[in-house]
Amino acid sequence: MIRLAAGIACICAWHAQPALAQEGQRPVFRVKVDMVVLSFTVTDNKGRYVNGLKPKDFKITEDGIGQKVATFAEGNRPPVQVLEDGSVKPLAGAVSEEAAAKGVDLRSDALVGTNVFVLFDTSNYMYRGFVYASDAIADFVRGLDRADSVAVYTYSRNLSRAASLTRDRGDAIMGLRKAVAGDDSALYNALLLTLRDAAKVPGRKVVIVFSNGPDNASMVAPDDVRAVAEDEGIPIYVISTNDVNKDSISSGVFKRISQRTGGKAYFAKTWQRQVEAFESIREDLGNSYTVTYYPQANVNEGFRKINVEILSDAAKKYRVRARPGYRPRGGF
Repeated sequence: MIRLAAGIACICAWHAQPALAQEGQRPVFRVKVDMVVLSFTVTDNKGRYVNGLKPKDFKITEDGIGQKVATFAEGNRPPVQVLEDGSVKPLAGAVSEEAAAKGVDLRSDALVGTNVFVLFDTSNYMYRGFVYASDAIADFVRGLDRADSVAVYTYSRNLSRAASLTRDRGDAIMGLRKAVAGDDSALYNALLLTLRDAAKVPGRKVVIVFSNGPDNASMVAPDDVRAVAEDEGIPIYVISTNDVNKDSISSGVFKRISQRTGGKAYFAKTWQRQVEAFESIREDLGNSYTVTYYPQANVNEGFRKINVEILSDAAKKYRVRARPGYRPRGGF
């Protein structure tokens, strides 16, 4: 059984299970191989994105164990295969040699662009700014790179899948416009379900939460949801229209969830600030690097720390923002 999981850093492990096809035959081991998809941004000391870096400029480690990068991409450009000597060659829609050897159906088109899941708060907390919020989301969807796919979910007490993952901007916006105002807010319930949907999709994905918080109806705790996002390797971006100083509890949760998953939190009360927050997220997606690798053997079954190191002389001036790590999956 082969599972391809993805995200800013996804949960990966090797497991073997023996099975006897017929009595007297040697055991046949079914191996589950999870590929890590790790996205990160590099900025200089003035906060400007650093572009043009190559695979040889980075060193990726898990718990200090060096990892061999399989593919590399910058922004929404097609990924390239990284060879043993650090050189690269196009995947050109074919399965990479290492992926083929492990039985993973990994085509270059599965790693092009970002799968964006927008989770829109339609609870009674959002009544006042409902139309403006919808407009800001629609503008964001229109401006996504053509390689990106987008899904629109809405929530109040329950989650509604307003538009399935698509590259058709019209379909996504049509689903968004059908959203209706609801009642109580079950943000963390809805976020958990959104993460579960996103985890089923191969390639790079992010969840963007547009919320007026707080949550008054969820059955799950925010830190439990954060742990799922960490383990699934899905960064969460939060745009909150609430005053950061009036709801310190929700604001603290939003900051913690976004930072721990490799995303960002924005507090934007006005429509203009919301548009700016969406533009910042769009720039983040377009200026990130994405690498994939098969994790090396590691006895640690707990939280594995991921580190991205820049090997150039300019490394001291650069800042890397990536997921801190993940927990490996259990066995079958």
